Amino acid sequence: MAYQFDRLKILVVDDNAHMRKLVITILQAFGVAQIFEAENGERAWSSLREHNPDICVLDWMMEGMSGVELALKIRTDPQSPNPFVPMIMLTGHTHIDQVRQARDAGINEFIAKPVSVKTMMQRLQSVIESPRPFVRTKVYFGPCRRRRGAEEYKGPERREKKEAAA
Repeated sequence: MAYQFDRLKILVVDDNAHMRKLVITILQAFGVAQIFEAENGERAWSSLREHNPDICVLDWMMEGMSGVELALKIRTDPQSPNPFVPMIMLTGHTHIDQVRQARDAGINEFIAKPVSVKTMMQRLQSVIESPRPFVRTKVYFGPCRRRRGAEEYKGPERREKKEAAA
């Protein structure tokens, strides 16, 4: 499917100027015209409130507010302009515990550095074509974290299977 990304507004947050430039170049090659950048979480929060982007691409490790802390703030702060904004974590921190932590902060998609053009396109397509429903519990707000079949979860809040109408 051919995409027209020219109407998308994307915020790229990374403390490394070279990485921001690389991601911006990839996004421009896809046709994204409105790209905003921030070098830390505080500036990203300001940019988010000023520009209300359609998608955020976040680095994990930054001075001050980390990408995970920023994601939590975007999802839960009453001042957030869009707690439903799709977020893609782009990081070198790829241990399974870190992937889970990002997921639990409300990250929609995860990309391990170094980023490839193909992977960036796949993640953008994923948040556009297959947006996951949002879930609100006492301890979590964000995209549904269950990607595999519901059969694996046996906990108390397991979804009930709907019986097919006869």
